[in-house]
Amino acid sequence: MKNISIDDFKVTKAISLKDVPTSIDLEASEKKKEKELNKLREKLSDHQDTMYAHNKYAVLICLQGMDTAGKDSLIREVFKEFNPRGVVVHSFKTPSKLELQHDFLWRHIIALPQRGKYGVFNRTHYENVLVTRVHPVYILGENIPGINSVDDITEEFWEKRFEQINNFEKQISDNGTIVLKFFLHLGKEEQRQRLLRRLNKQKHNWKFSPGDLKERERWDDYQKCYEEAINKTSKPHAPWYIIPSDNKEAARVLVAKAILEKMNSLNDIQEPTLEEEVKQNIAMYKEILSKEKN
Repeated sequence: MKNISIDDFKVTKAISLKDVPTSIDLEASEKKKEKELNKLREKLSDHQDTMYAHNKYAVLICLQGMDTAGKDSLIREVFKEFNPRGVVVHSFKTPSKLELQHDFLWRHIIALPQRGKYGVFNRTHYENVLVTRVHPVYILGENIPGINSVDDITEEFWEKRFEQINNFEKQISDNGTIVLKFFLHLGKEEQRQRLLRRLNKQKHNWKFSPGDLKERERWDDYQKCYEEAINKTSKPHAPWYIIPSDNKEAARVLVAKAILEKMNSLNDIQEPTLEEEVKQNIAMYKEILSKEKN
C-alpha cells in the first residue's frame, strides 16, 4: 500500500475545494485496503479501552459531506471493533420543536461524549452554517431576536456563528475532548452514480428522496459554504481533514489512520496502576479464587 502522510489531508491554510482531489490511489487492492482497515480499527479499539480506563479524555469525531458521501458506512466499518459502550453515534436531522426552543448548539452540547468514550456526529453543528446558509429561511425557525426575515440574516450573522462554533470547540478541547473533523470530499459525477445505484437496486430504493435531486442542483452553493466553513474553523485544537471519498474503502482507511495517529500522539493515556497494597496481594487473591469450589 502507498505510504501516505495523513498530515497531507489536514487543513492548515486556506484551501479551495475545486483544487482538492476527490479520489486517491492507495496502490492497493480492495482486499489489501480492507486488511489495512482491520488492523487500524483493532488498534483503535485497544486504545479506546485504555482511554476508558484512563478516564481523562473524550473524543468527538465530526463527519460532514454531501449526500451519498459514505458517512453511514464509514461509521459502521471504522468503529465495528469498538466495545459498544465505548462509542455513541448521533445522527442530527432537522431540529425538533424542543431543539428549536434552544440555541443552535444546545442539541450538540447535550450529545457530547463523556470521558473515556468516543462520540461520532453524523452531520454536525456545521449544518447550522451549511444547509441553513444555502436555505436561510430555515434560520427563521430558530426564533432569534432581531431576525424577523431573511433580509436580517447578514454576513455579520454568519461571522458571529462561526465565532460561536470556534468558541464551542475551543472550550470542549480545553476540557479534555479531542475534536477531529472530517469532510468526505465527493465528486459530483460520483454522487450521480451513487444516486443512480440507489434507484437501480430495489433494496436501496428507500435511501433515495426526490429532495436529493433538489439539493444536488445547489451543488456549487454547498461547495462554497463548505469551503468557507472549513477555512474559518480549522484550528490546531479542532482540525479539519479533507478526505477524498470517491472510493469508500480508501476514505475509511484515511479516517481511521488520522484518528489513530492523533490518539497515539497523546503519550499520557495509560491504564491506571493498581494500588500498591492490591498489587502486593495479587498472589493471595489468585489463591483464594483457585480454591473456591464450583
